[in-house]
Amino acid sequence: MSTPPLASGPEGPDALRPLLHTVLHALAEGTAARGGPLPAGGPAHVAGRLRTALGDPLPHHGSPDALHTLVRALAEGAADPADPLCAAHLHCPPLAVATAADLAVSALNPSLDSWDQAPAASELEALLTRALADLVYGNPDDTSHTSGTEGTKVTEIAEGTRGAEGTRGAQGDALVTTGGTESNQLALLLAREKHHGIQLVCGANAHHSLHRATWLLGLPEPVVLPAPAGTLDPAALDSALSDLRGPLLVAATAGTTDAGLIDPLPDIADLCATHGARLHIDAAYGGGLLFSDRHRTKLDGLAHADTVTLDLHKLGWQPVAAGLLAVRDPTDLTPLTHRADYLNADDDTEAGHPDLLGRSLRTTRRPDILKIAVTLKTLGRHGIGHLVDQVCAHAHELADLTAAHPGFELYDHPVISTVLFRPRGATDDTVAAVRRTLLDQGRAVLGRATLDGRRWLKATLLNPHTRPGDLATLLKLVEGHTPR
Repeated sequence: MSTPPLASGPEGPDALRPLLHTVLHALAEGTAARGGPLPAGGPAHVAGRLRTALGDPLPHHGSPDALHTLVRALAEGAADPADPLCAAHLHCPPLAVATAADLAVSALNPSLDSWDQAPAASELEALLTRALADLVYGNPDDTSHTSGTEGTKVTEIAEGTRGAEGTRGAQGDALVTTGGTESNQLALLLAREKHHGIQLVCGANAHHSLHRATWLLGLPEPVVLPAPAGTLDPAALDSALSDLRGPLLVAATAGTTDAGLIDPLPDIADLCATHGARLHIDAAYGGGLLFSDRHRTKLDGLAHADTVTLDLHKLGWQPVAAGLLAVRDPTDLTPLTHRADYLNADDDTEAGHPDLLGRSLRTTRRPDILKIAVTLKTLGRHGIGHLVDQVCAHAHELADLTAAHPGFELYDHPVISTVLFRPRGATDDTVAAVRRTLLDQGRAVLGRATLDGRRWLKATLLNPHTRPGDLATLLKLVEGHTPR
């Protein structure tokens, strides 16, 4: 039996080329067979088709057709975020250039737990994380952020963050994470370690990962404040901070999962400063607005946060995963310092070999930073901002169509790119049933949210290629499946 070829090394490209052709062909076949945003037939039917394609998962003898068979089956049974009628979740269609960069990472297989496993990748991560921290904490109008069609000047930004004390953004840093959940957990961990314990204060609109993080870290149950309009109420926060004692961490949200709402960040930052509370802002969804000249002001107050969660596999169009945690004071990262002689021996570090173990709680981790770097260099901040502007505009178009339609009720006009609506006069059970029917038929993928004590259909628009006709089709599908 011959030894199978490797993906890297001198023969790697030649070995990959025919396999890539197979993958692309299987993706096209599977997409055509699916014929829509979701496979039709519901969970049982999809599971049956996949089991048939897989057969024995641990066969005694392998099959040369396995790559084609399973990729085709996965594509046929996939939810396709590139379909304009797939709009349920913060699940973006990844850019082709970012996906191609991810292929290079898979082929080279660097591991960012020691410099000798990822020499160039470790430097790239250091440059990009500082640059992105500067986007959060520095001057967003600094012309070093853009260079026209040539994309972002990553090196110039990163070097700017290493300047003299007092330079805007000079003190910021960021870590790469698997997404908003890990970033939020890290934010609570860093707060706990710096203050020798912490009490989390958040709104009822906060992401569930913050509650899970308190459990994982052995922290007290969060103090949950009302969010009557879907956002954290500053008056309630002021009262709570006046009554509570001990180190406090306030978690605000810039882009709620249910409705894409943004807490009043400047007011919250002022209250934290007045009461001496630490501030974390979960901008996993809304952080992408930083790239937009039109929408960036919605994040005023973000730079006052001690830590900020970002997630570029949402409004950044990256393949999963592409999360970040930005920190205003890099010394807050000191608790992550860890020693393992075979990875970061003291004498290696003293000799100038970078120590990477303090950059994550994970040991083995892939350089997800490459796809981000390639995207920024290809599109520039202006190009990413244009995509942000497009999806926000699509959300307003859908909201306008909904508001003008006598058969629908609109929750409110969107802040980012999420639109909540429901058939007028429908019960909550009917709303849920319409959604499931469209899912099981593979016709459309809509989410659900409960606000104001009622259930709403949720359209999260992250596809910049969506057209007005697609939005009208979405409403027609819902209308056509709503009982009279």
